[in-house]
Amino acid sequence: MKRINVLGCPMDVASMAQTVAAIRDGIRERCFTQHVVVNVAKLVNMRKDAQLRESVESCDIINIDGMGVVLGARIMGHDVPERVAGVDLFHELLAMSAVESFPVFLLGAKDDVVQTVADKVTHQYPGLTIAGYHHGYFWDDEQAVVEQIKASGARLLFVAITSPRKENFINRWRDQLGVDFVMGVGGTFDVVAGKVTRAPLWMQKYGLEWLYRVIQEPRRMWKRYLVTNSKFAQLLLTEKCKQFFG
Repeated sequence: MKRINVLGCPMDVASMAQTVAAIRDGIRERCFTQHVVVNVAKLVNMRKDAQLRESVESCDIINIDGMGVVLGARIMGHDVPERVAGVDLFHELLAMSAVESFPVFLLGAKDDVVQTVADKVTHQYPGLTIAGYHHGYFWDDEQAVVEQIKASGARLLFVAITSPRKENFINRWRDQLGVDFVMGVGGTFDVVAGKVTRAPLWMQKYGLEWLYRVIQEPRRMWKRYLVTNSKFAQLLLTEKCKQFFG
């Protein structure tokens, strides 16, 4: 796994298989791993949010999720074979946990959603142990939730809360969670529960998932993606010019 830097953000070049193997080995050895994925929006927001930047840079594994970042890294001269999408990694790690008998804890989304996710993945991955789950609206007493996670005996924790809250929560409590691996998974629980649909595979392949989100929720999403995508393109062009002209 090779670490590179794109627009000031460290990230790891790794395949899905390499990522899963590294996480599995870390859990077996009881070596704590803090994980994060970066996409265009997160990369742009890190430049103006110092706390988010610190939370991301503190991670042991920083996977490249968005195809926009993959293409940007390639434009900057880095050899990035594929992206490691958070939702796909979530499923791969559940399958691995079922085989390895690693209990997992699910944190985030609404109460009915996280309960549905727990039921679905238990049936989807025979042998998987759900050590516990909790909704994502607990900000009045974070410590109580942290203590619940620690007492559950979970080895992996998945946090399905929006950015930057999930990254900052994980970084703030990392030493008290009692798990061997923790990963923010954003809106993954809504996808697994069937509340939200993923973009078709051809749109995922060409980095058009953002467009699919805009089509699904135009009023809420168009401005967000217009701003972040435009800013990313501008930053990339500026950096490439510096690289080209020295």
